[in-house]
Amino acid sequence: MSKIDARPLEKPAFNPNEDRYWDARDLETEFRRVVEICRNCRMCVNYCGSFPDMFSRVDRDIDAGATGSERLGSDDFTSITDRCWQCKICYIKCPYTPDEEHEWLVDVPRLLQREKSQRSRRTGVSLQETALGEPGLIGQYVSGRTAGLVNFVNANRLVRKAIERVAGISSEFPLPQYAAEPFTRWLQHHQPLAGAGSAGRVALFSTCLGDYYFPTVPANAVRALEKNGYEVLRPEQQCCGMPNLDGGDIEGTKAKARFNVAMLHQALEQGYLLVGAQPTCTMTVKSEYPELLGTPEAREVADNVHDLMGFFDKLRKEKTLNREFTKPLGKIAYHAPCHLRAQKIGYPAMRVLGLVQDTEVELVEQCSAVDGTWGLKAQNYEEGRKYAQRLVRGIDNVEAELVVSDCQLAARRIEKENGVQAIHPVEALAAAYGVAVARA
Repeated sequence: MSKIDARPLEKPAFNPNEDRYWDARDLETEFRRVVEICRNCRMCVNYCGSFPDMFSRVDRDIDAGATGSERLGSDDFTSITDRCWQCKICYIKCPYTPDEEHEWLVDVPRLLQREKSQRSRRTGVSLQETALGEPGLIGQYVSGRTAGLVNFVNANRLVRKAIERVAGISSEFPLPQYAAEPFTRWLQHHQPLAGAGSAGRVALFSTCLGDYYFPTVPANAVRALEKNGYEVLRPEQQCCGMPNLDGGDIEGTKAKARFNVAMLHQALEQGYLLVGAQPTCTMTVKSEYPELLGTPEAREVADNVHDLMGFFDKLRKEKTLNREFTKPLGKIAYHAPCHLRAQKIGYPAMRVLGLVQDTEVELVEQCSAVDGTWGLKAQNYEEGRKYAQRLVRGIDNVEAELVVSDCQLAARRIEKENGVQAIHPVEALAAAYGVAVARA
């Protein structure tokens, strides 16, 4: 019989503003407790590499005389953590979580995030994590006039190999290209559609991916929102901070959270509705900002931010969605990203795109094994490909005319593995309205 009680002696420490969060002994105790629960359940064994690694380490110790997870140490914790890509699916499926009001209060993603944060504070944020942690800052300097040259250089196999050796960024993963015209520049010259503002005002959290790498996503969001009568503002903003959080950089994440909350809260006070263009970013605003900052403003922003397609689905439910579609979309393979599923809002893009005439939407509910920065790391590339094959087969099996995904990094995986371009559902929606901004 195990020596470890499944019930926590006190509520697990997941708030980095509390001293106990940084207590190594407390983390060790909590890690072993949760592993003990997981190794007796094993429901999540197929979700990612963390769980098979976890179970093999416990089984190793049991073969050597242990009763359970009591002998696991820091090397085991590190290995288990580093194979987690923070998709959150284990949390969604777990019956022992706070959301399920279970007394065991299991939250594996936050536990592994805590281990990574403690380790980064102890040893520093690595060059690899630093390079991957600032997509907004890098995009700000490279997109625009220098984008073509940098994209050309980055397409060189030898250059990518050199980057992999120096920064640990996979030479095989198809990195997003820098935009020749960033979204911010497009928005400066954009002429709003007739009727924009008649239904209200939206503050768009366009995200660094939208601003500097995939500008047609927020551009088409603007067009589709205007088609529904909304004036669109892009508040001043920074990267959501999730890439910093992936690297265990709590202070870097908090700095971005403070800036974004200040800007979004100001827009909220001015009567704007808050809409985020990428699921990872809206999830971060909703789930991480309130705990990281602990302010009423952070909570108010979190409570009022909408996922982009979730906003259109809200209009559908309210029977105010513009249904003047001019173009059918045919058969669509819709990939539901993990960070959208983590928000527990269902599949809004499916419901909205399914309204378009002569359009059939088929769900592919499989993980891309990218989820932020994990899939871009050289040491994770092959494992990520392995776990993404269920997605790859799912896309192929639909035999679709169009592939869509709310996550543009997942779209890069699909492009590499399936050989097809996956677009954001708002790009498909704008096309159905006949107001689409074409990709360059």
